[in-house]
Amino acid sequence: MRINGRDYRTIWLDEVGGQETGRRVEIIDQTRLPHRFETLTLADSDGVARAVSDMNVRGAPLIGVAGAYGLALATQEDASDAALEAAYGKLLAARPTAVNLRWALDRVKALLAAAPASERIALAFAEAGRIAEEDVACCAAIGVHGEALIRAAAEANPGRPINILTHCNAGWLATVDWGTALAPVYKAARAGIDLHVWVDETRPRNQGASLTAFELLSEGIRHTVIADNAGGHLMQRGMVDLCIVGTDRTTRTGDVCNKIGTYLKALAAHDNGVPFYVALPASTIDWRIDDGVAHIPIEERSAREVTHVSGRAPDGGVTEVQVTPEGSPARNWAFDVTPARYVTGLITERGVCAATEAGLRGLFPDLAR
Repeated sequence: MRINGRDYRTIWLDEVGGQETGRRVEIIDQTRLPHRFETLTLADSDGVARAVSDMNVRGAPLIGVAGAYGLALATQEDASDAALEAAYGKLLAARPTAVNLRWALDRVKALLAAAPASERIALAFAEAGRIAEEDVACCAAIGVHGEALIRAAAEANPGRPINILTHCNAGWLATVDWGTALAPVYKAARAGIDLHVWVDETRPRNQGASLTAFELLSEGIRHTVIADNAGGHLMQRGMVDLCIVGTDRTTRTGDVCNKIGTYLKALAAHDNGVPFYVALPASTIDWRIDDGVAHIPIEERSAREVTHVSGRAPDGGVTEVQVTPEGSPARNWAFDVTPARYVTGLITERGVCAATEAGLRGLFPDLAR
């Protein structure tokens, strides 16, 4: 996608001097956006684990790809079974909620388990590259299927822009390219459909205000940043045609776990008859569980993300300030679960289906188990 007129992906491989043992992974440092555009070089699995935990990279599909590259980097350090098992555990623990991380790590680990140590470096990097390319293809396909929903809304409401509300950042910064929830927006905009996006600020980390707004601005797509709690008000007044959000983990029965506050948007959409769609690749489906509220682990992050905010100072620098009284405690749950009954449909790389076990099995009979 575009930044300052140049096409980027969120993660890419840098082969230092062309040496097999000198490969590095480059990422866009998302903690610096939107005020600074910087990249980070990750030279080992420890660096990848820190980048995932500290949210230099974030978004369920991108976390999975980063994890795959992290395990590949681990083979450069030590390709033995014991070392890879340790790296696997370290990377898996970096973010507990997004199922894509386990999915990608399991895929690379299974491939390496059947190979001699001497072949593991090449195999691991090749597999991580395949996972990255598959993510791009999946997201592009999600965009095509989601665009059809936006196009239908435009045809039903001629002469005015279609207003789409999204929550958090499920754009290309959350994947390798295109994104999940925003892929349909990008496809529709490039097809000439008149649209406008309501962007929830998404506290406490403000990924909507900082990342989604940054993406849409870079793509030249009309958007407006709103306070998280404004969404229901807009829906009551007919100012939202459809909601599209992403998900970090989806149960086989269609419950979706996404950034904290998604559940409240789904309730407001349900009350006002606004379609509420969730966009996801198959790698985000957790076929092992059927009850998201009971079984999806909810990450709780540092209270400092609630008590402090960062932004651009008058002198142009970026600074952090405290917004709560000194001594007031805070809690910071990062995700919530929206039950399937509030989800109009799931937008996947294979099409749109009902948020039910039958719907998902119908699209993914080869994966359901």
